[in-house]
Amino acid sequence: MSLEENLKRVQDRHEELSALMSTGDLSADDIQKMSKEYSDLGPIVEAINALDKVREDLNDAQSLLADAGDDPEMRELAQAEVQELKSQLPDLERQVQVMLLPKDEADDKNAILEVRAGTGGDEAALFAADLMRMYQRFAEAQGWKFELMDVNETGIGGYKEAMAEISGRAVFAKLKFESGVHRVQRVPETESGGRIHTSAATVAVLPEAEDVDIQVRTEDLRIDTYRAQGAGGQHVNTTDSAVRIVHEPSGIVVQCQDGRSQHKNKEKAMTMLRAKLYDHQRQELDRERSESRKGQVGSGDRSERIRTYNFPQGRITDHRINLTLHKLDRVLEGDLNELVDALTAEDQAARLAELA
Repeated sequence: MSLEENLKRVQDRHEELSALMSTGDLSADDIQKMSKEYSDLGPIVEAINALDKVREDLNDAQSLLADAGDDPEMRELAQAEVQELKSQLPDLERQVQVMLLPKDEADDKNAILEVRAGTGGDEAALFAADLMRMYQRFAEAQGWKFELMDVNETGIGGYKEAMAEISGRAVFAKLKFESGVHRVQRVPETESGGRIHTSAATVAVLPEAEDVDIQVRTEDLRIDTYRAQGAGGQHVNTTDSAVRIVHEPSGIVVQCQDGRSQHKNKEKAMTMLRAKLYDHQRQELDRERSESRKGQVGSGDRSERIRTYNFPQGRITDHRINLTLHKLDRVLEGDLNELVDALTAEDQAARLAELA
């Protein structure tokens, strides 16, 4: 289908929904579904209308130029308007094309963020804690809600592993390219010789699944309870409040010991489990489309090294798009917007190229 046919299809559907919703013969569920679709199409229709307006104005300006004859002043004004309108067209056309790209159904979902220390011992665990704080600050700057779900601390401020639930508008869309291996190069505080060490942590961003996305059968679960443990092995409490759930068909294991309530920990563990099962399902579908994904930003492979944080040089480099920023301190304070925008733009460009 050509771009023009796509534009017409969207405009026709928008008008059709408007007419259907005005009949008053719909159920509450139909009205809700149509209202959402109508609302989602609204910005695209506005962009199409803006593009149509510039095209119409360009035709008028070109006609004016053709009719200007020997009037130099009229020709100059018409020529300037033609050039100005022509310069606007590429950006407007790209904007519309991007908005017409197939949308990832998970983009609007909340996310489960998982950070695990990798190679590097205590230094890797400290870096994992730095990453979790970075994402927490970014979430706060976006107006999102950030809630730690489970933390396994080292006792010196590091995280062996930690999970958080992030909820808000378009959380997964903005964080989905963060999955992968993050590498840090810095001098550890415990290093007396001033040598730079390289450590790593793995980040996984999973779209939060709802019951309608993933059906979990009770008979497929093995649920164990145990006493929560803190850093160094000391008891956090004296009741069996910690929960571990094994999904036997897939072998996926989740656990939560962050809260003092077994019921709350079980709820959080089930949220983690649904997210992991949903992510597993998405990964399987992605593997089926693996050839097309190779050209996109990140393969989704959690073992892929995606970014380096170099403290001596104060720089951060994203290896997927060869972007280096010399503002490491600001990034660690949660200023991820430039990275997020660049990764999103690169992904859009790759998907547009596939359609060409």
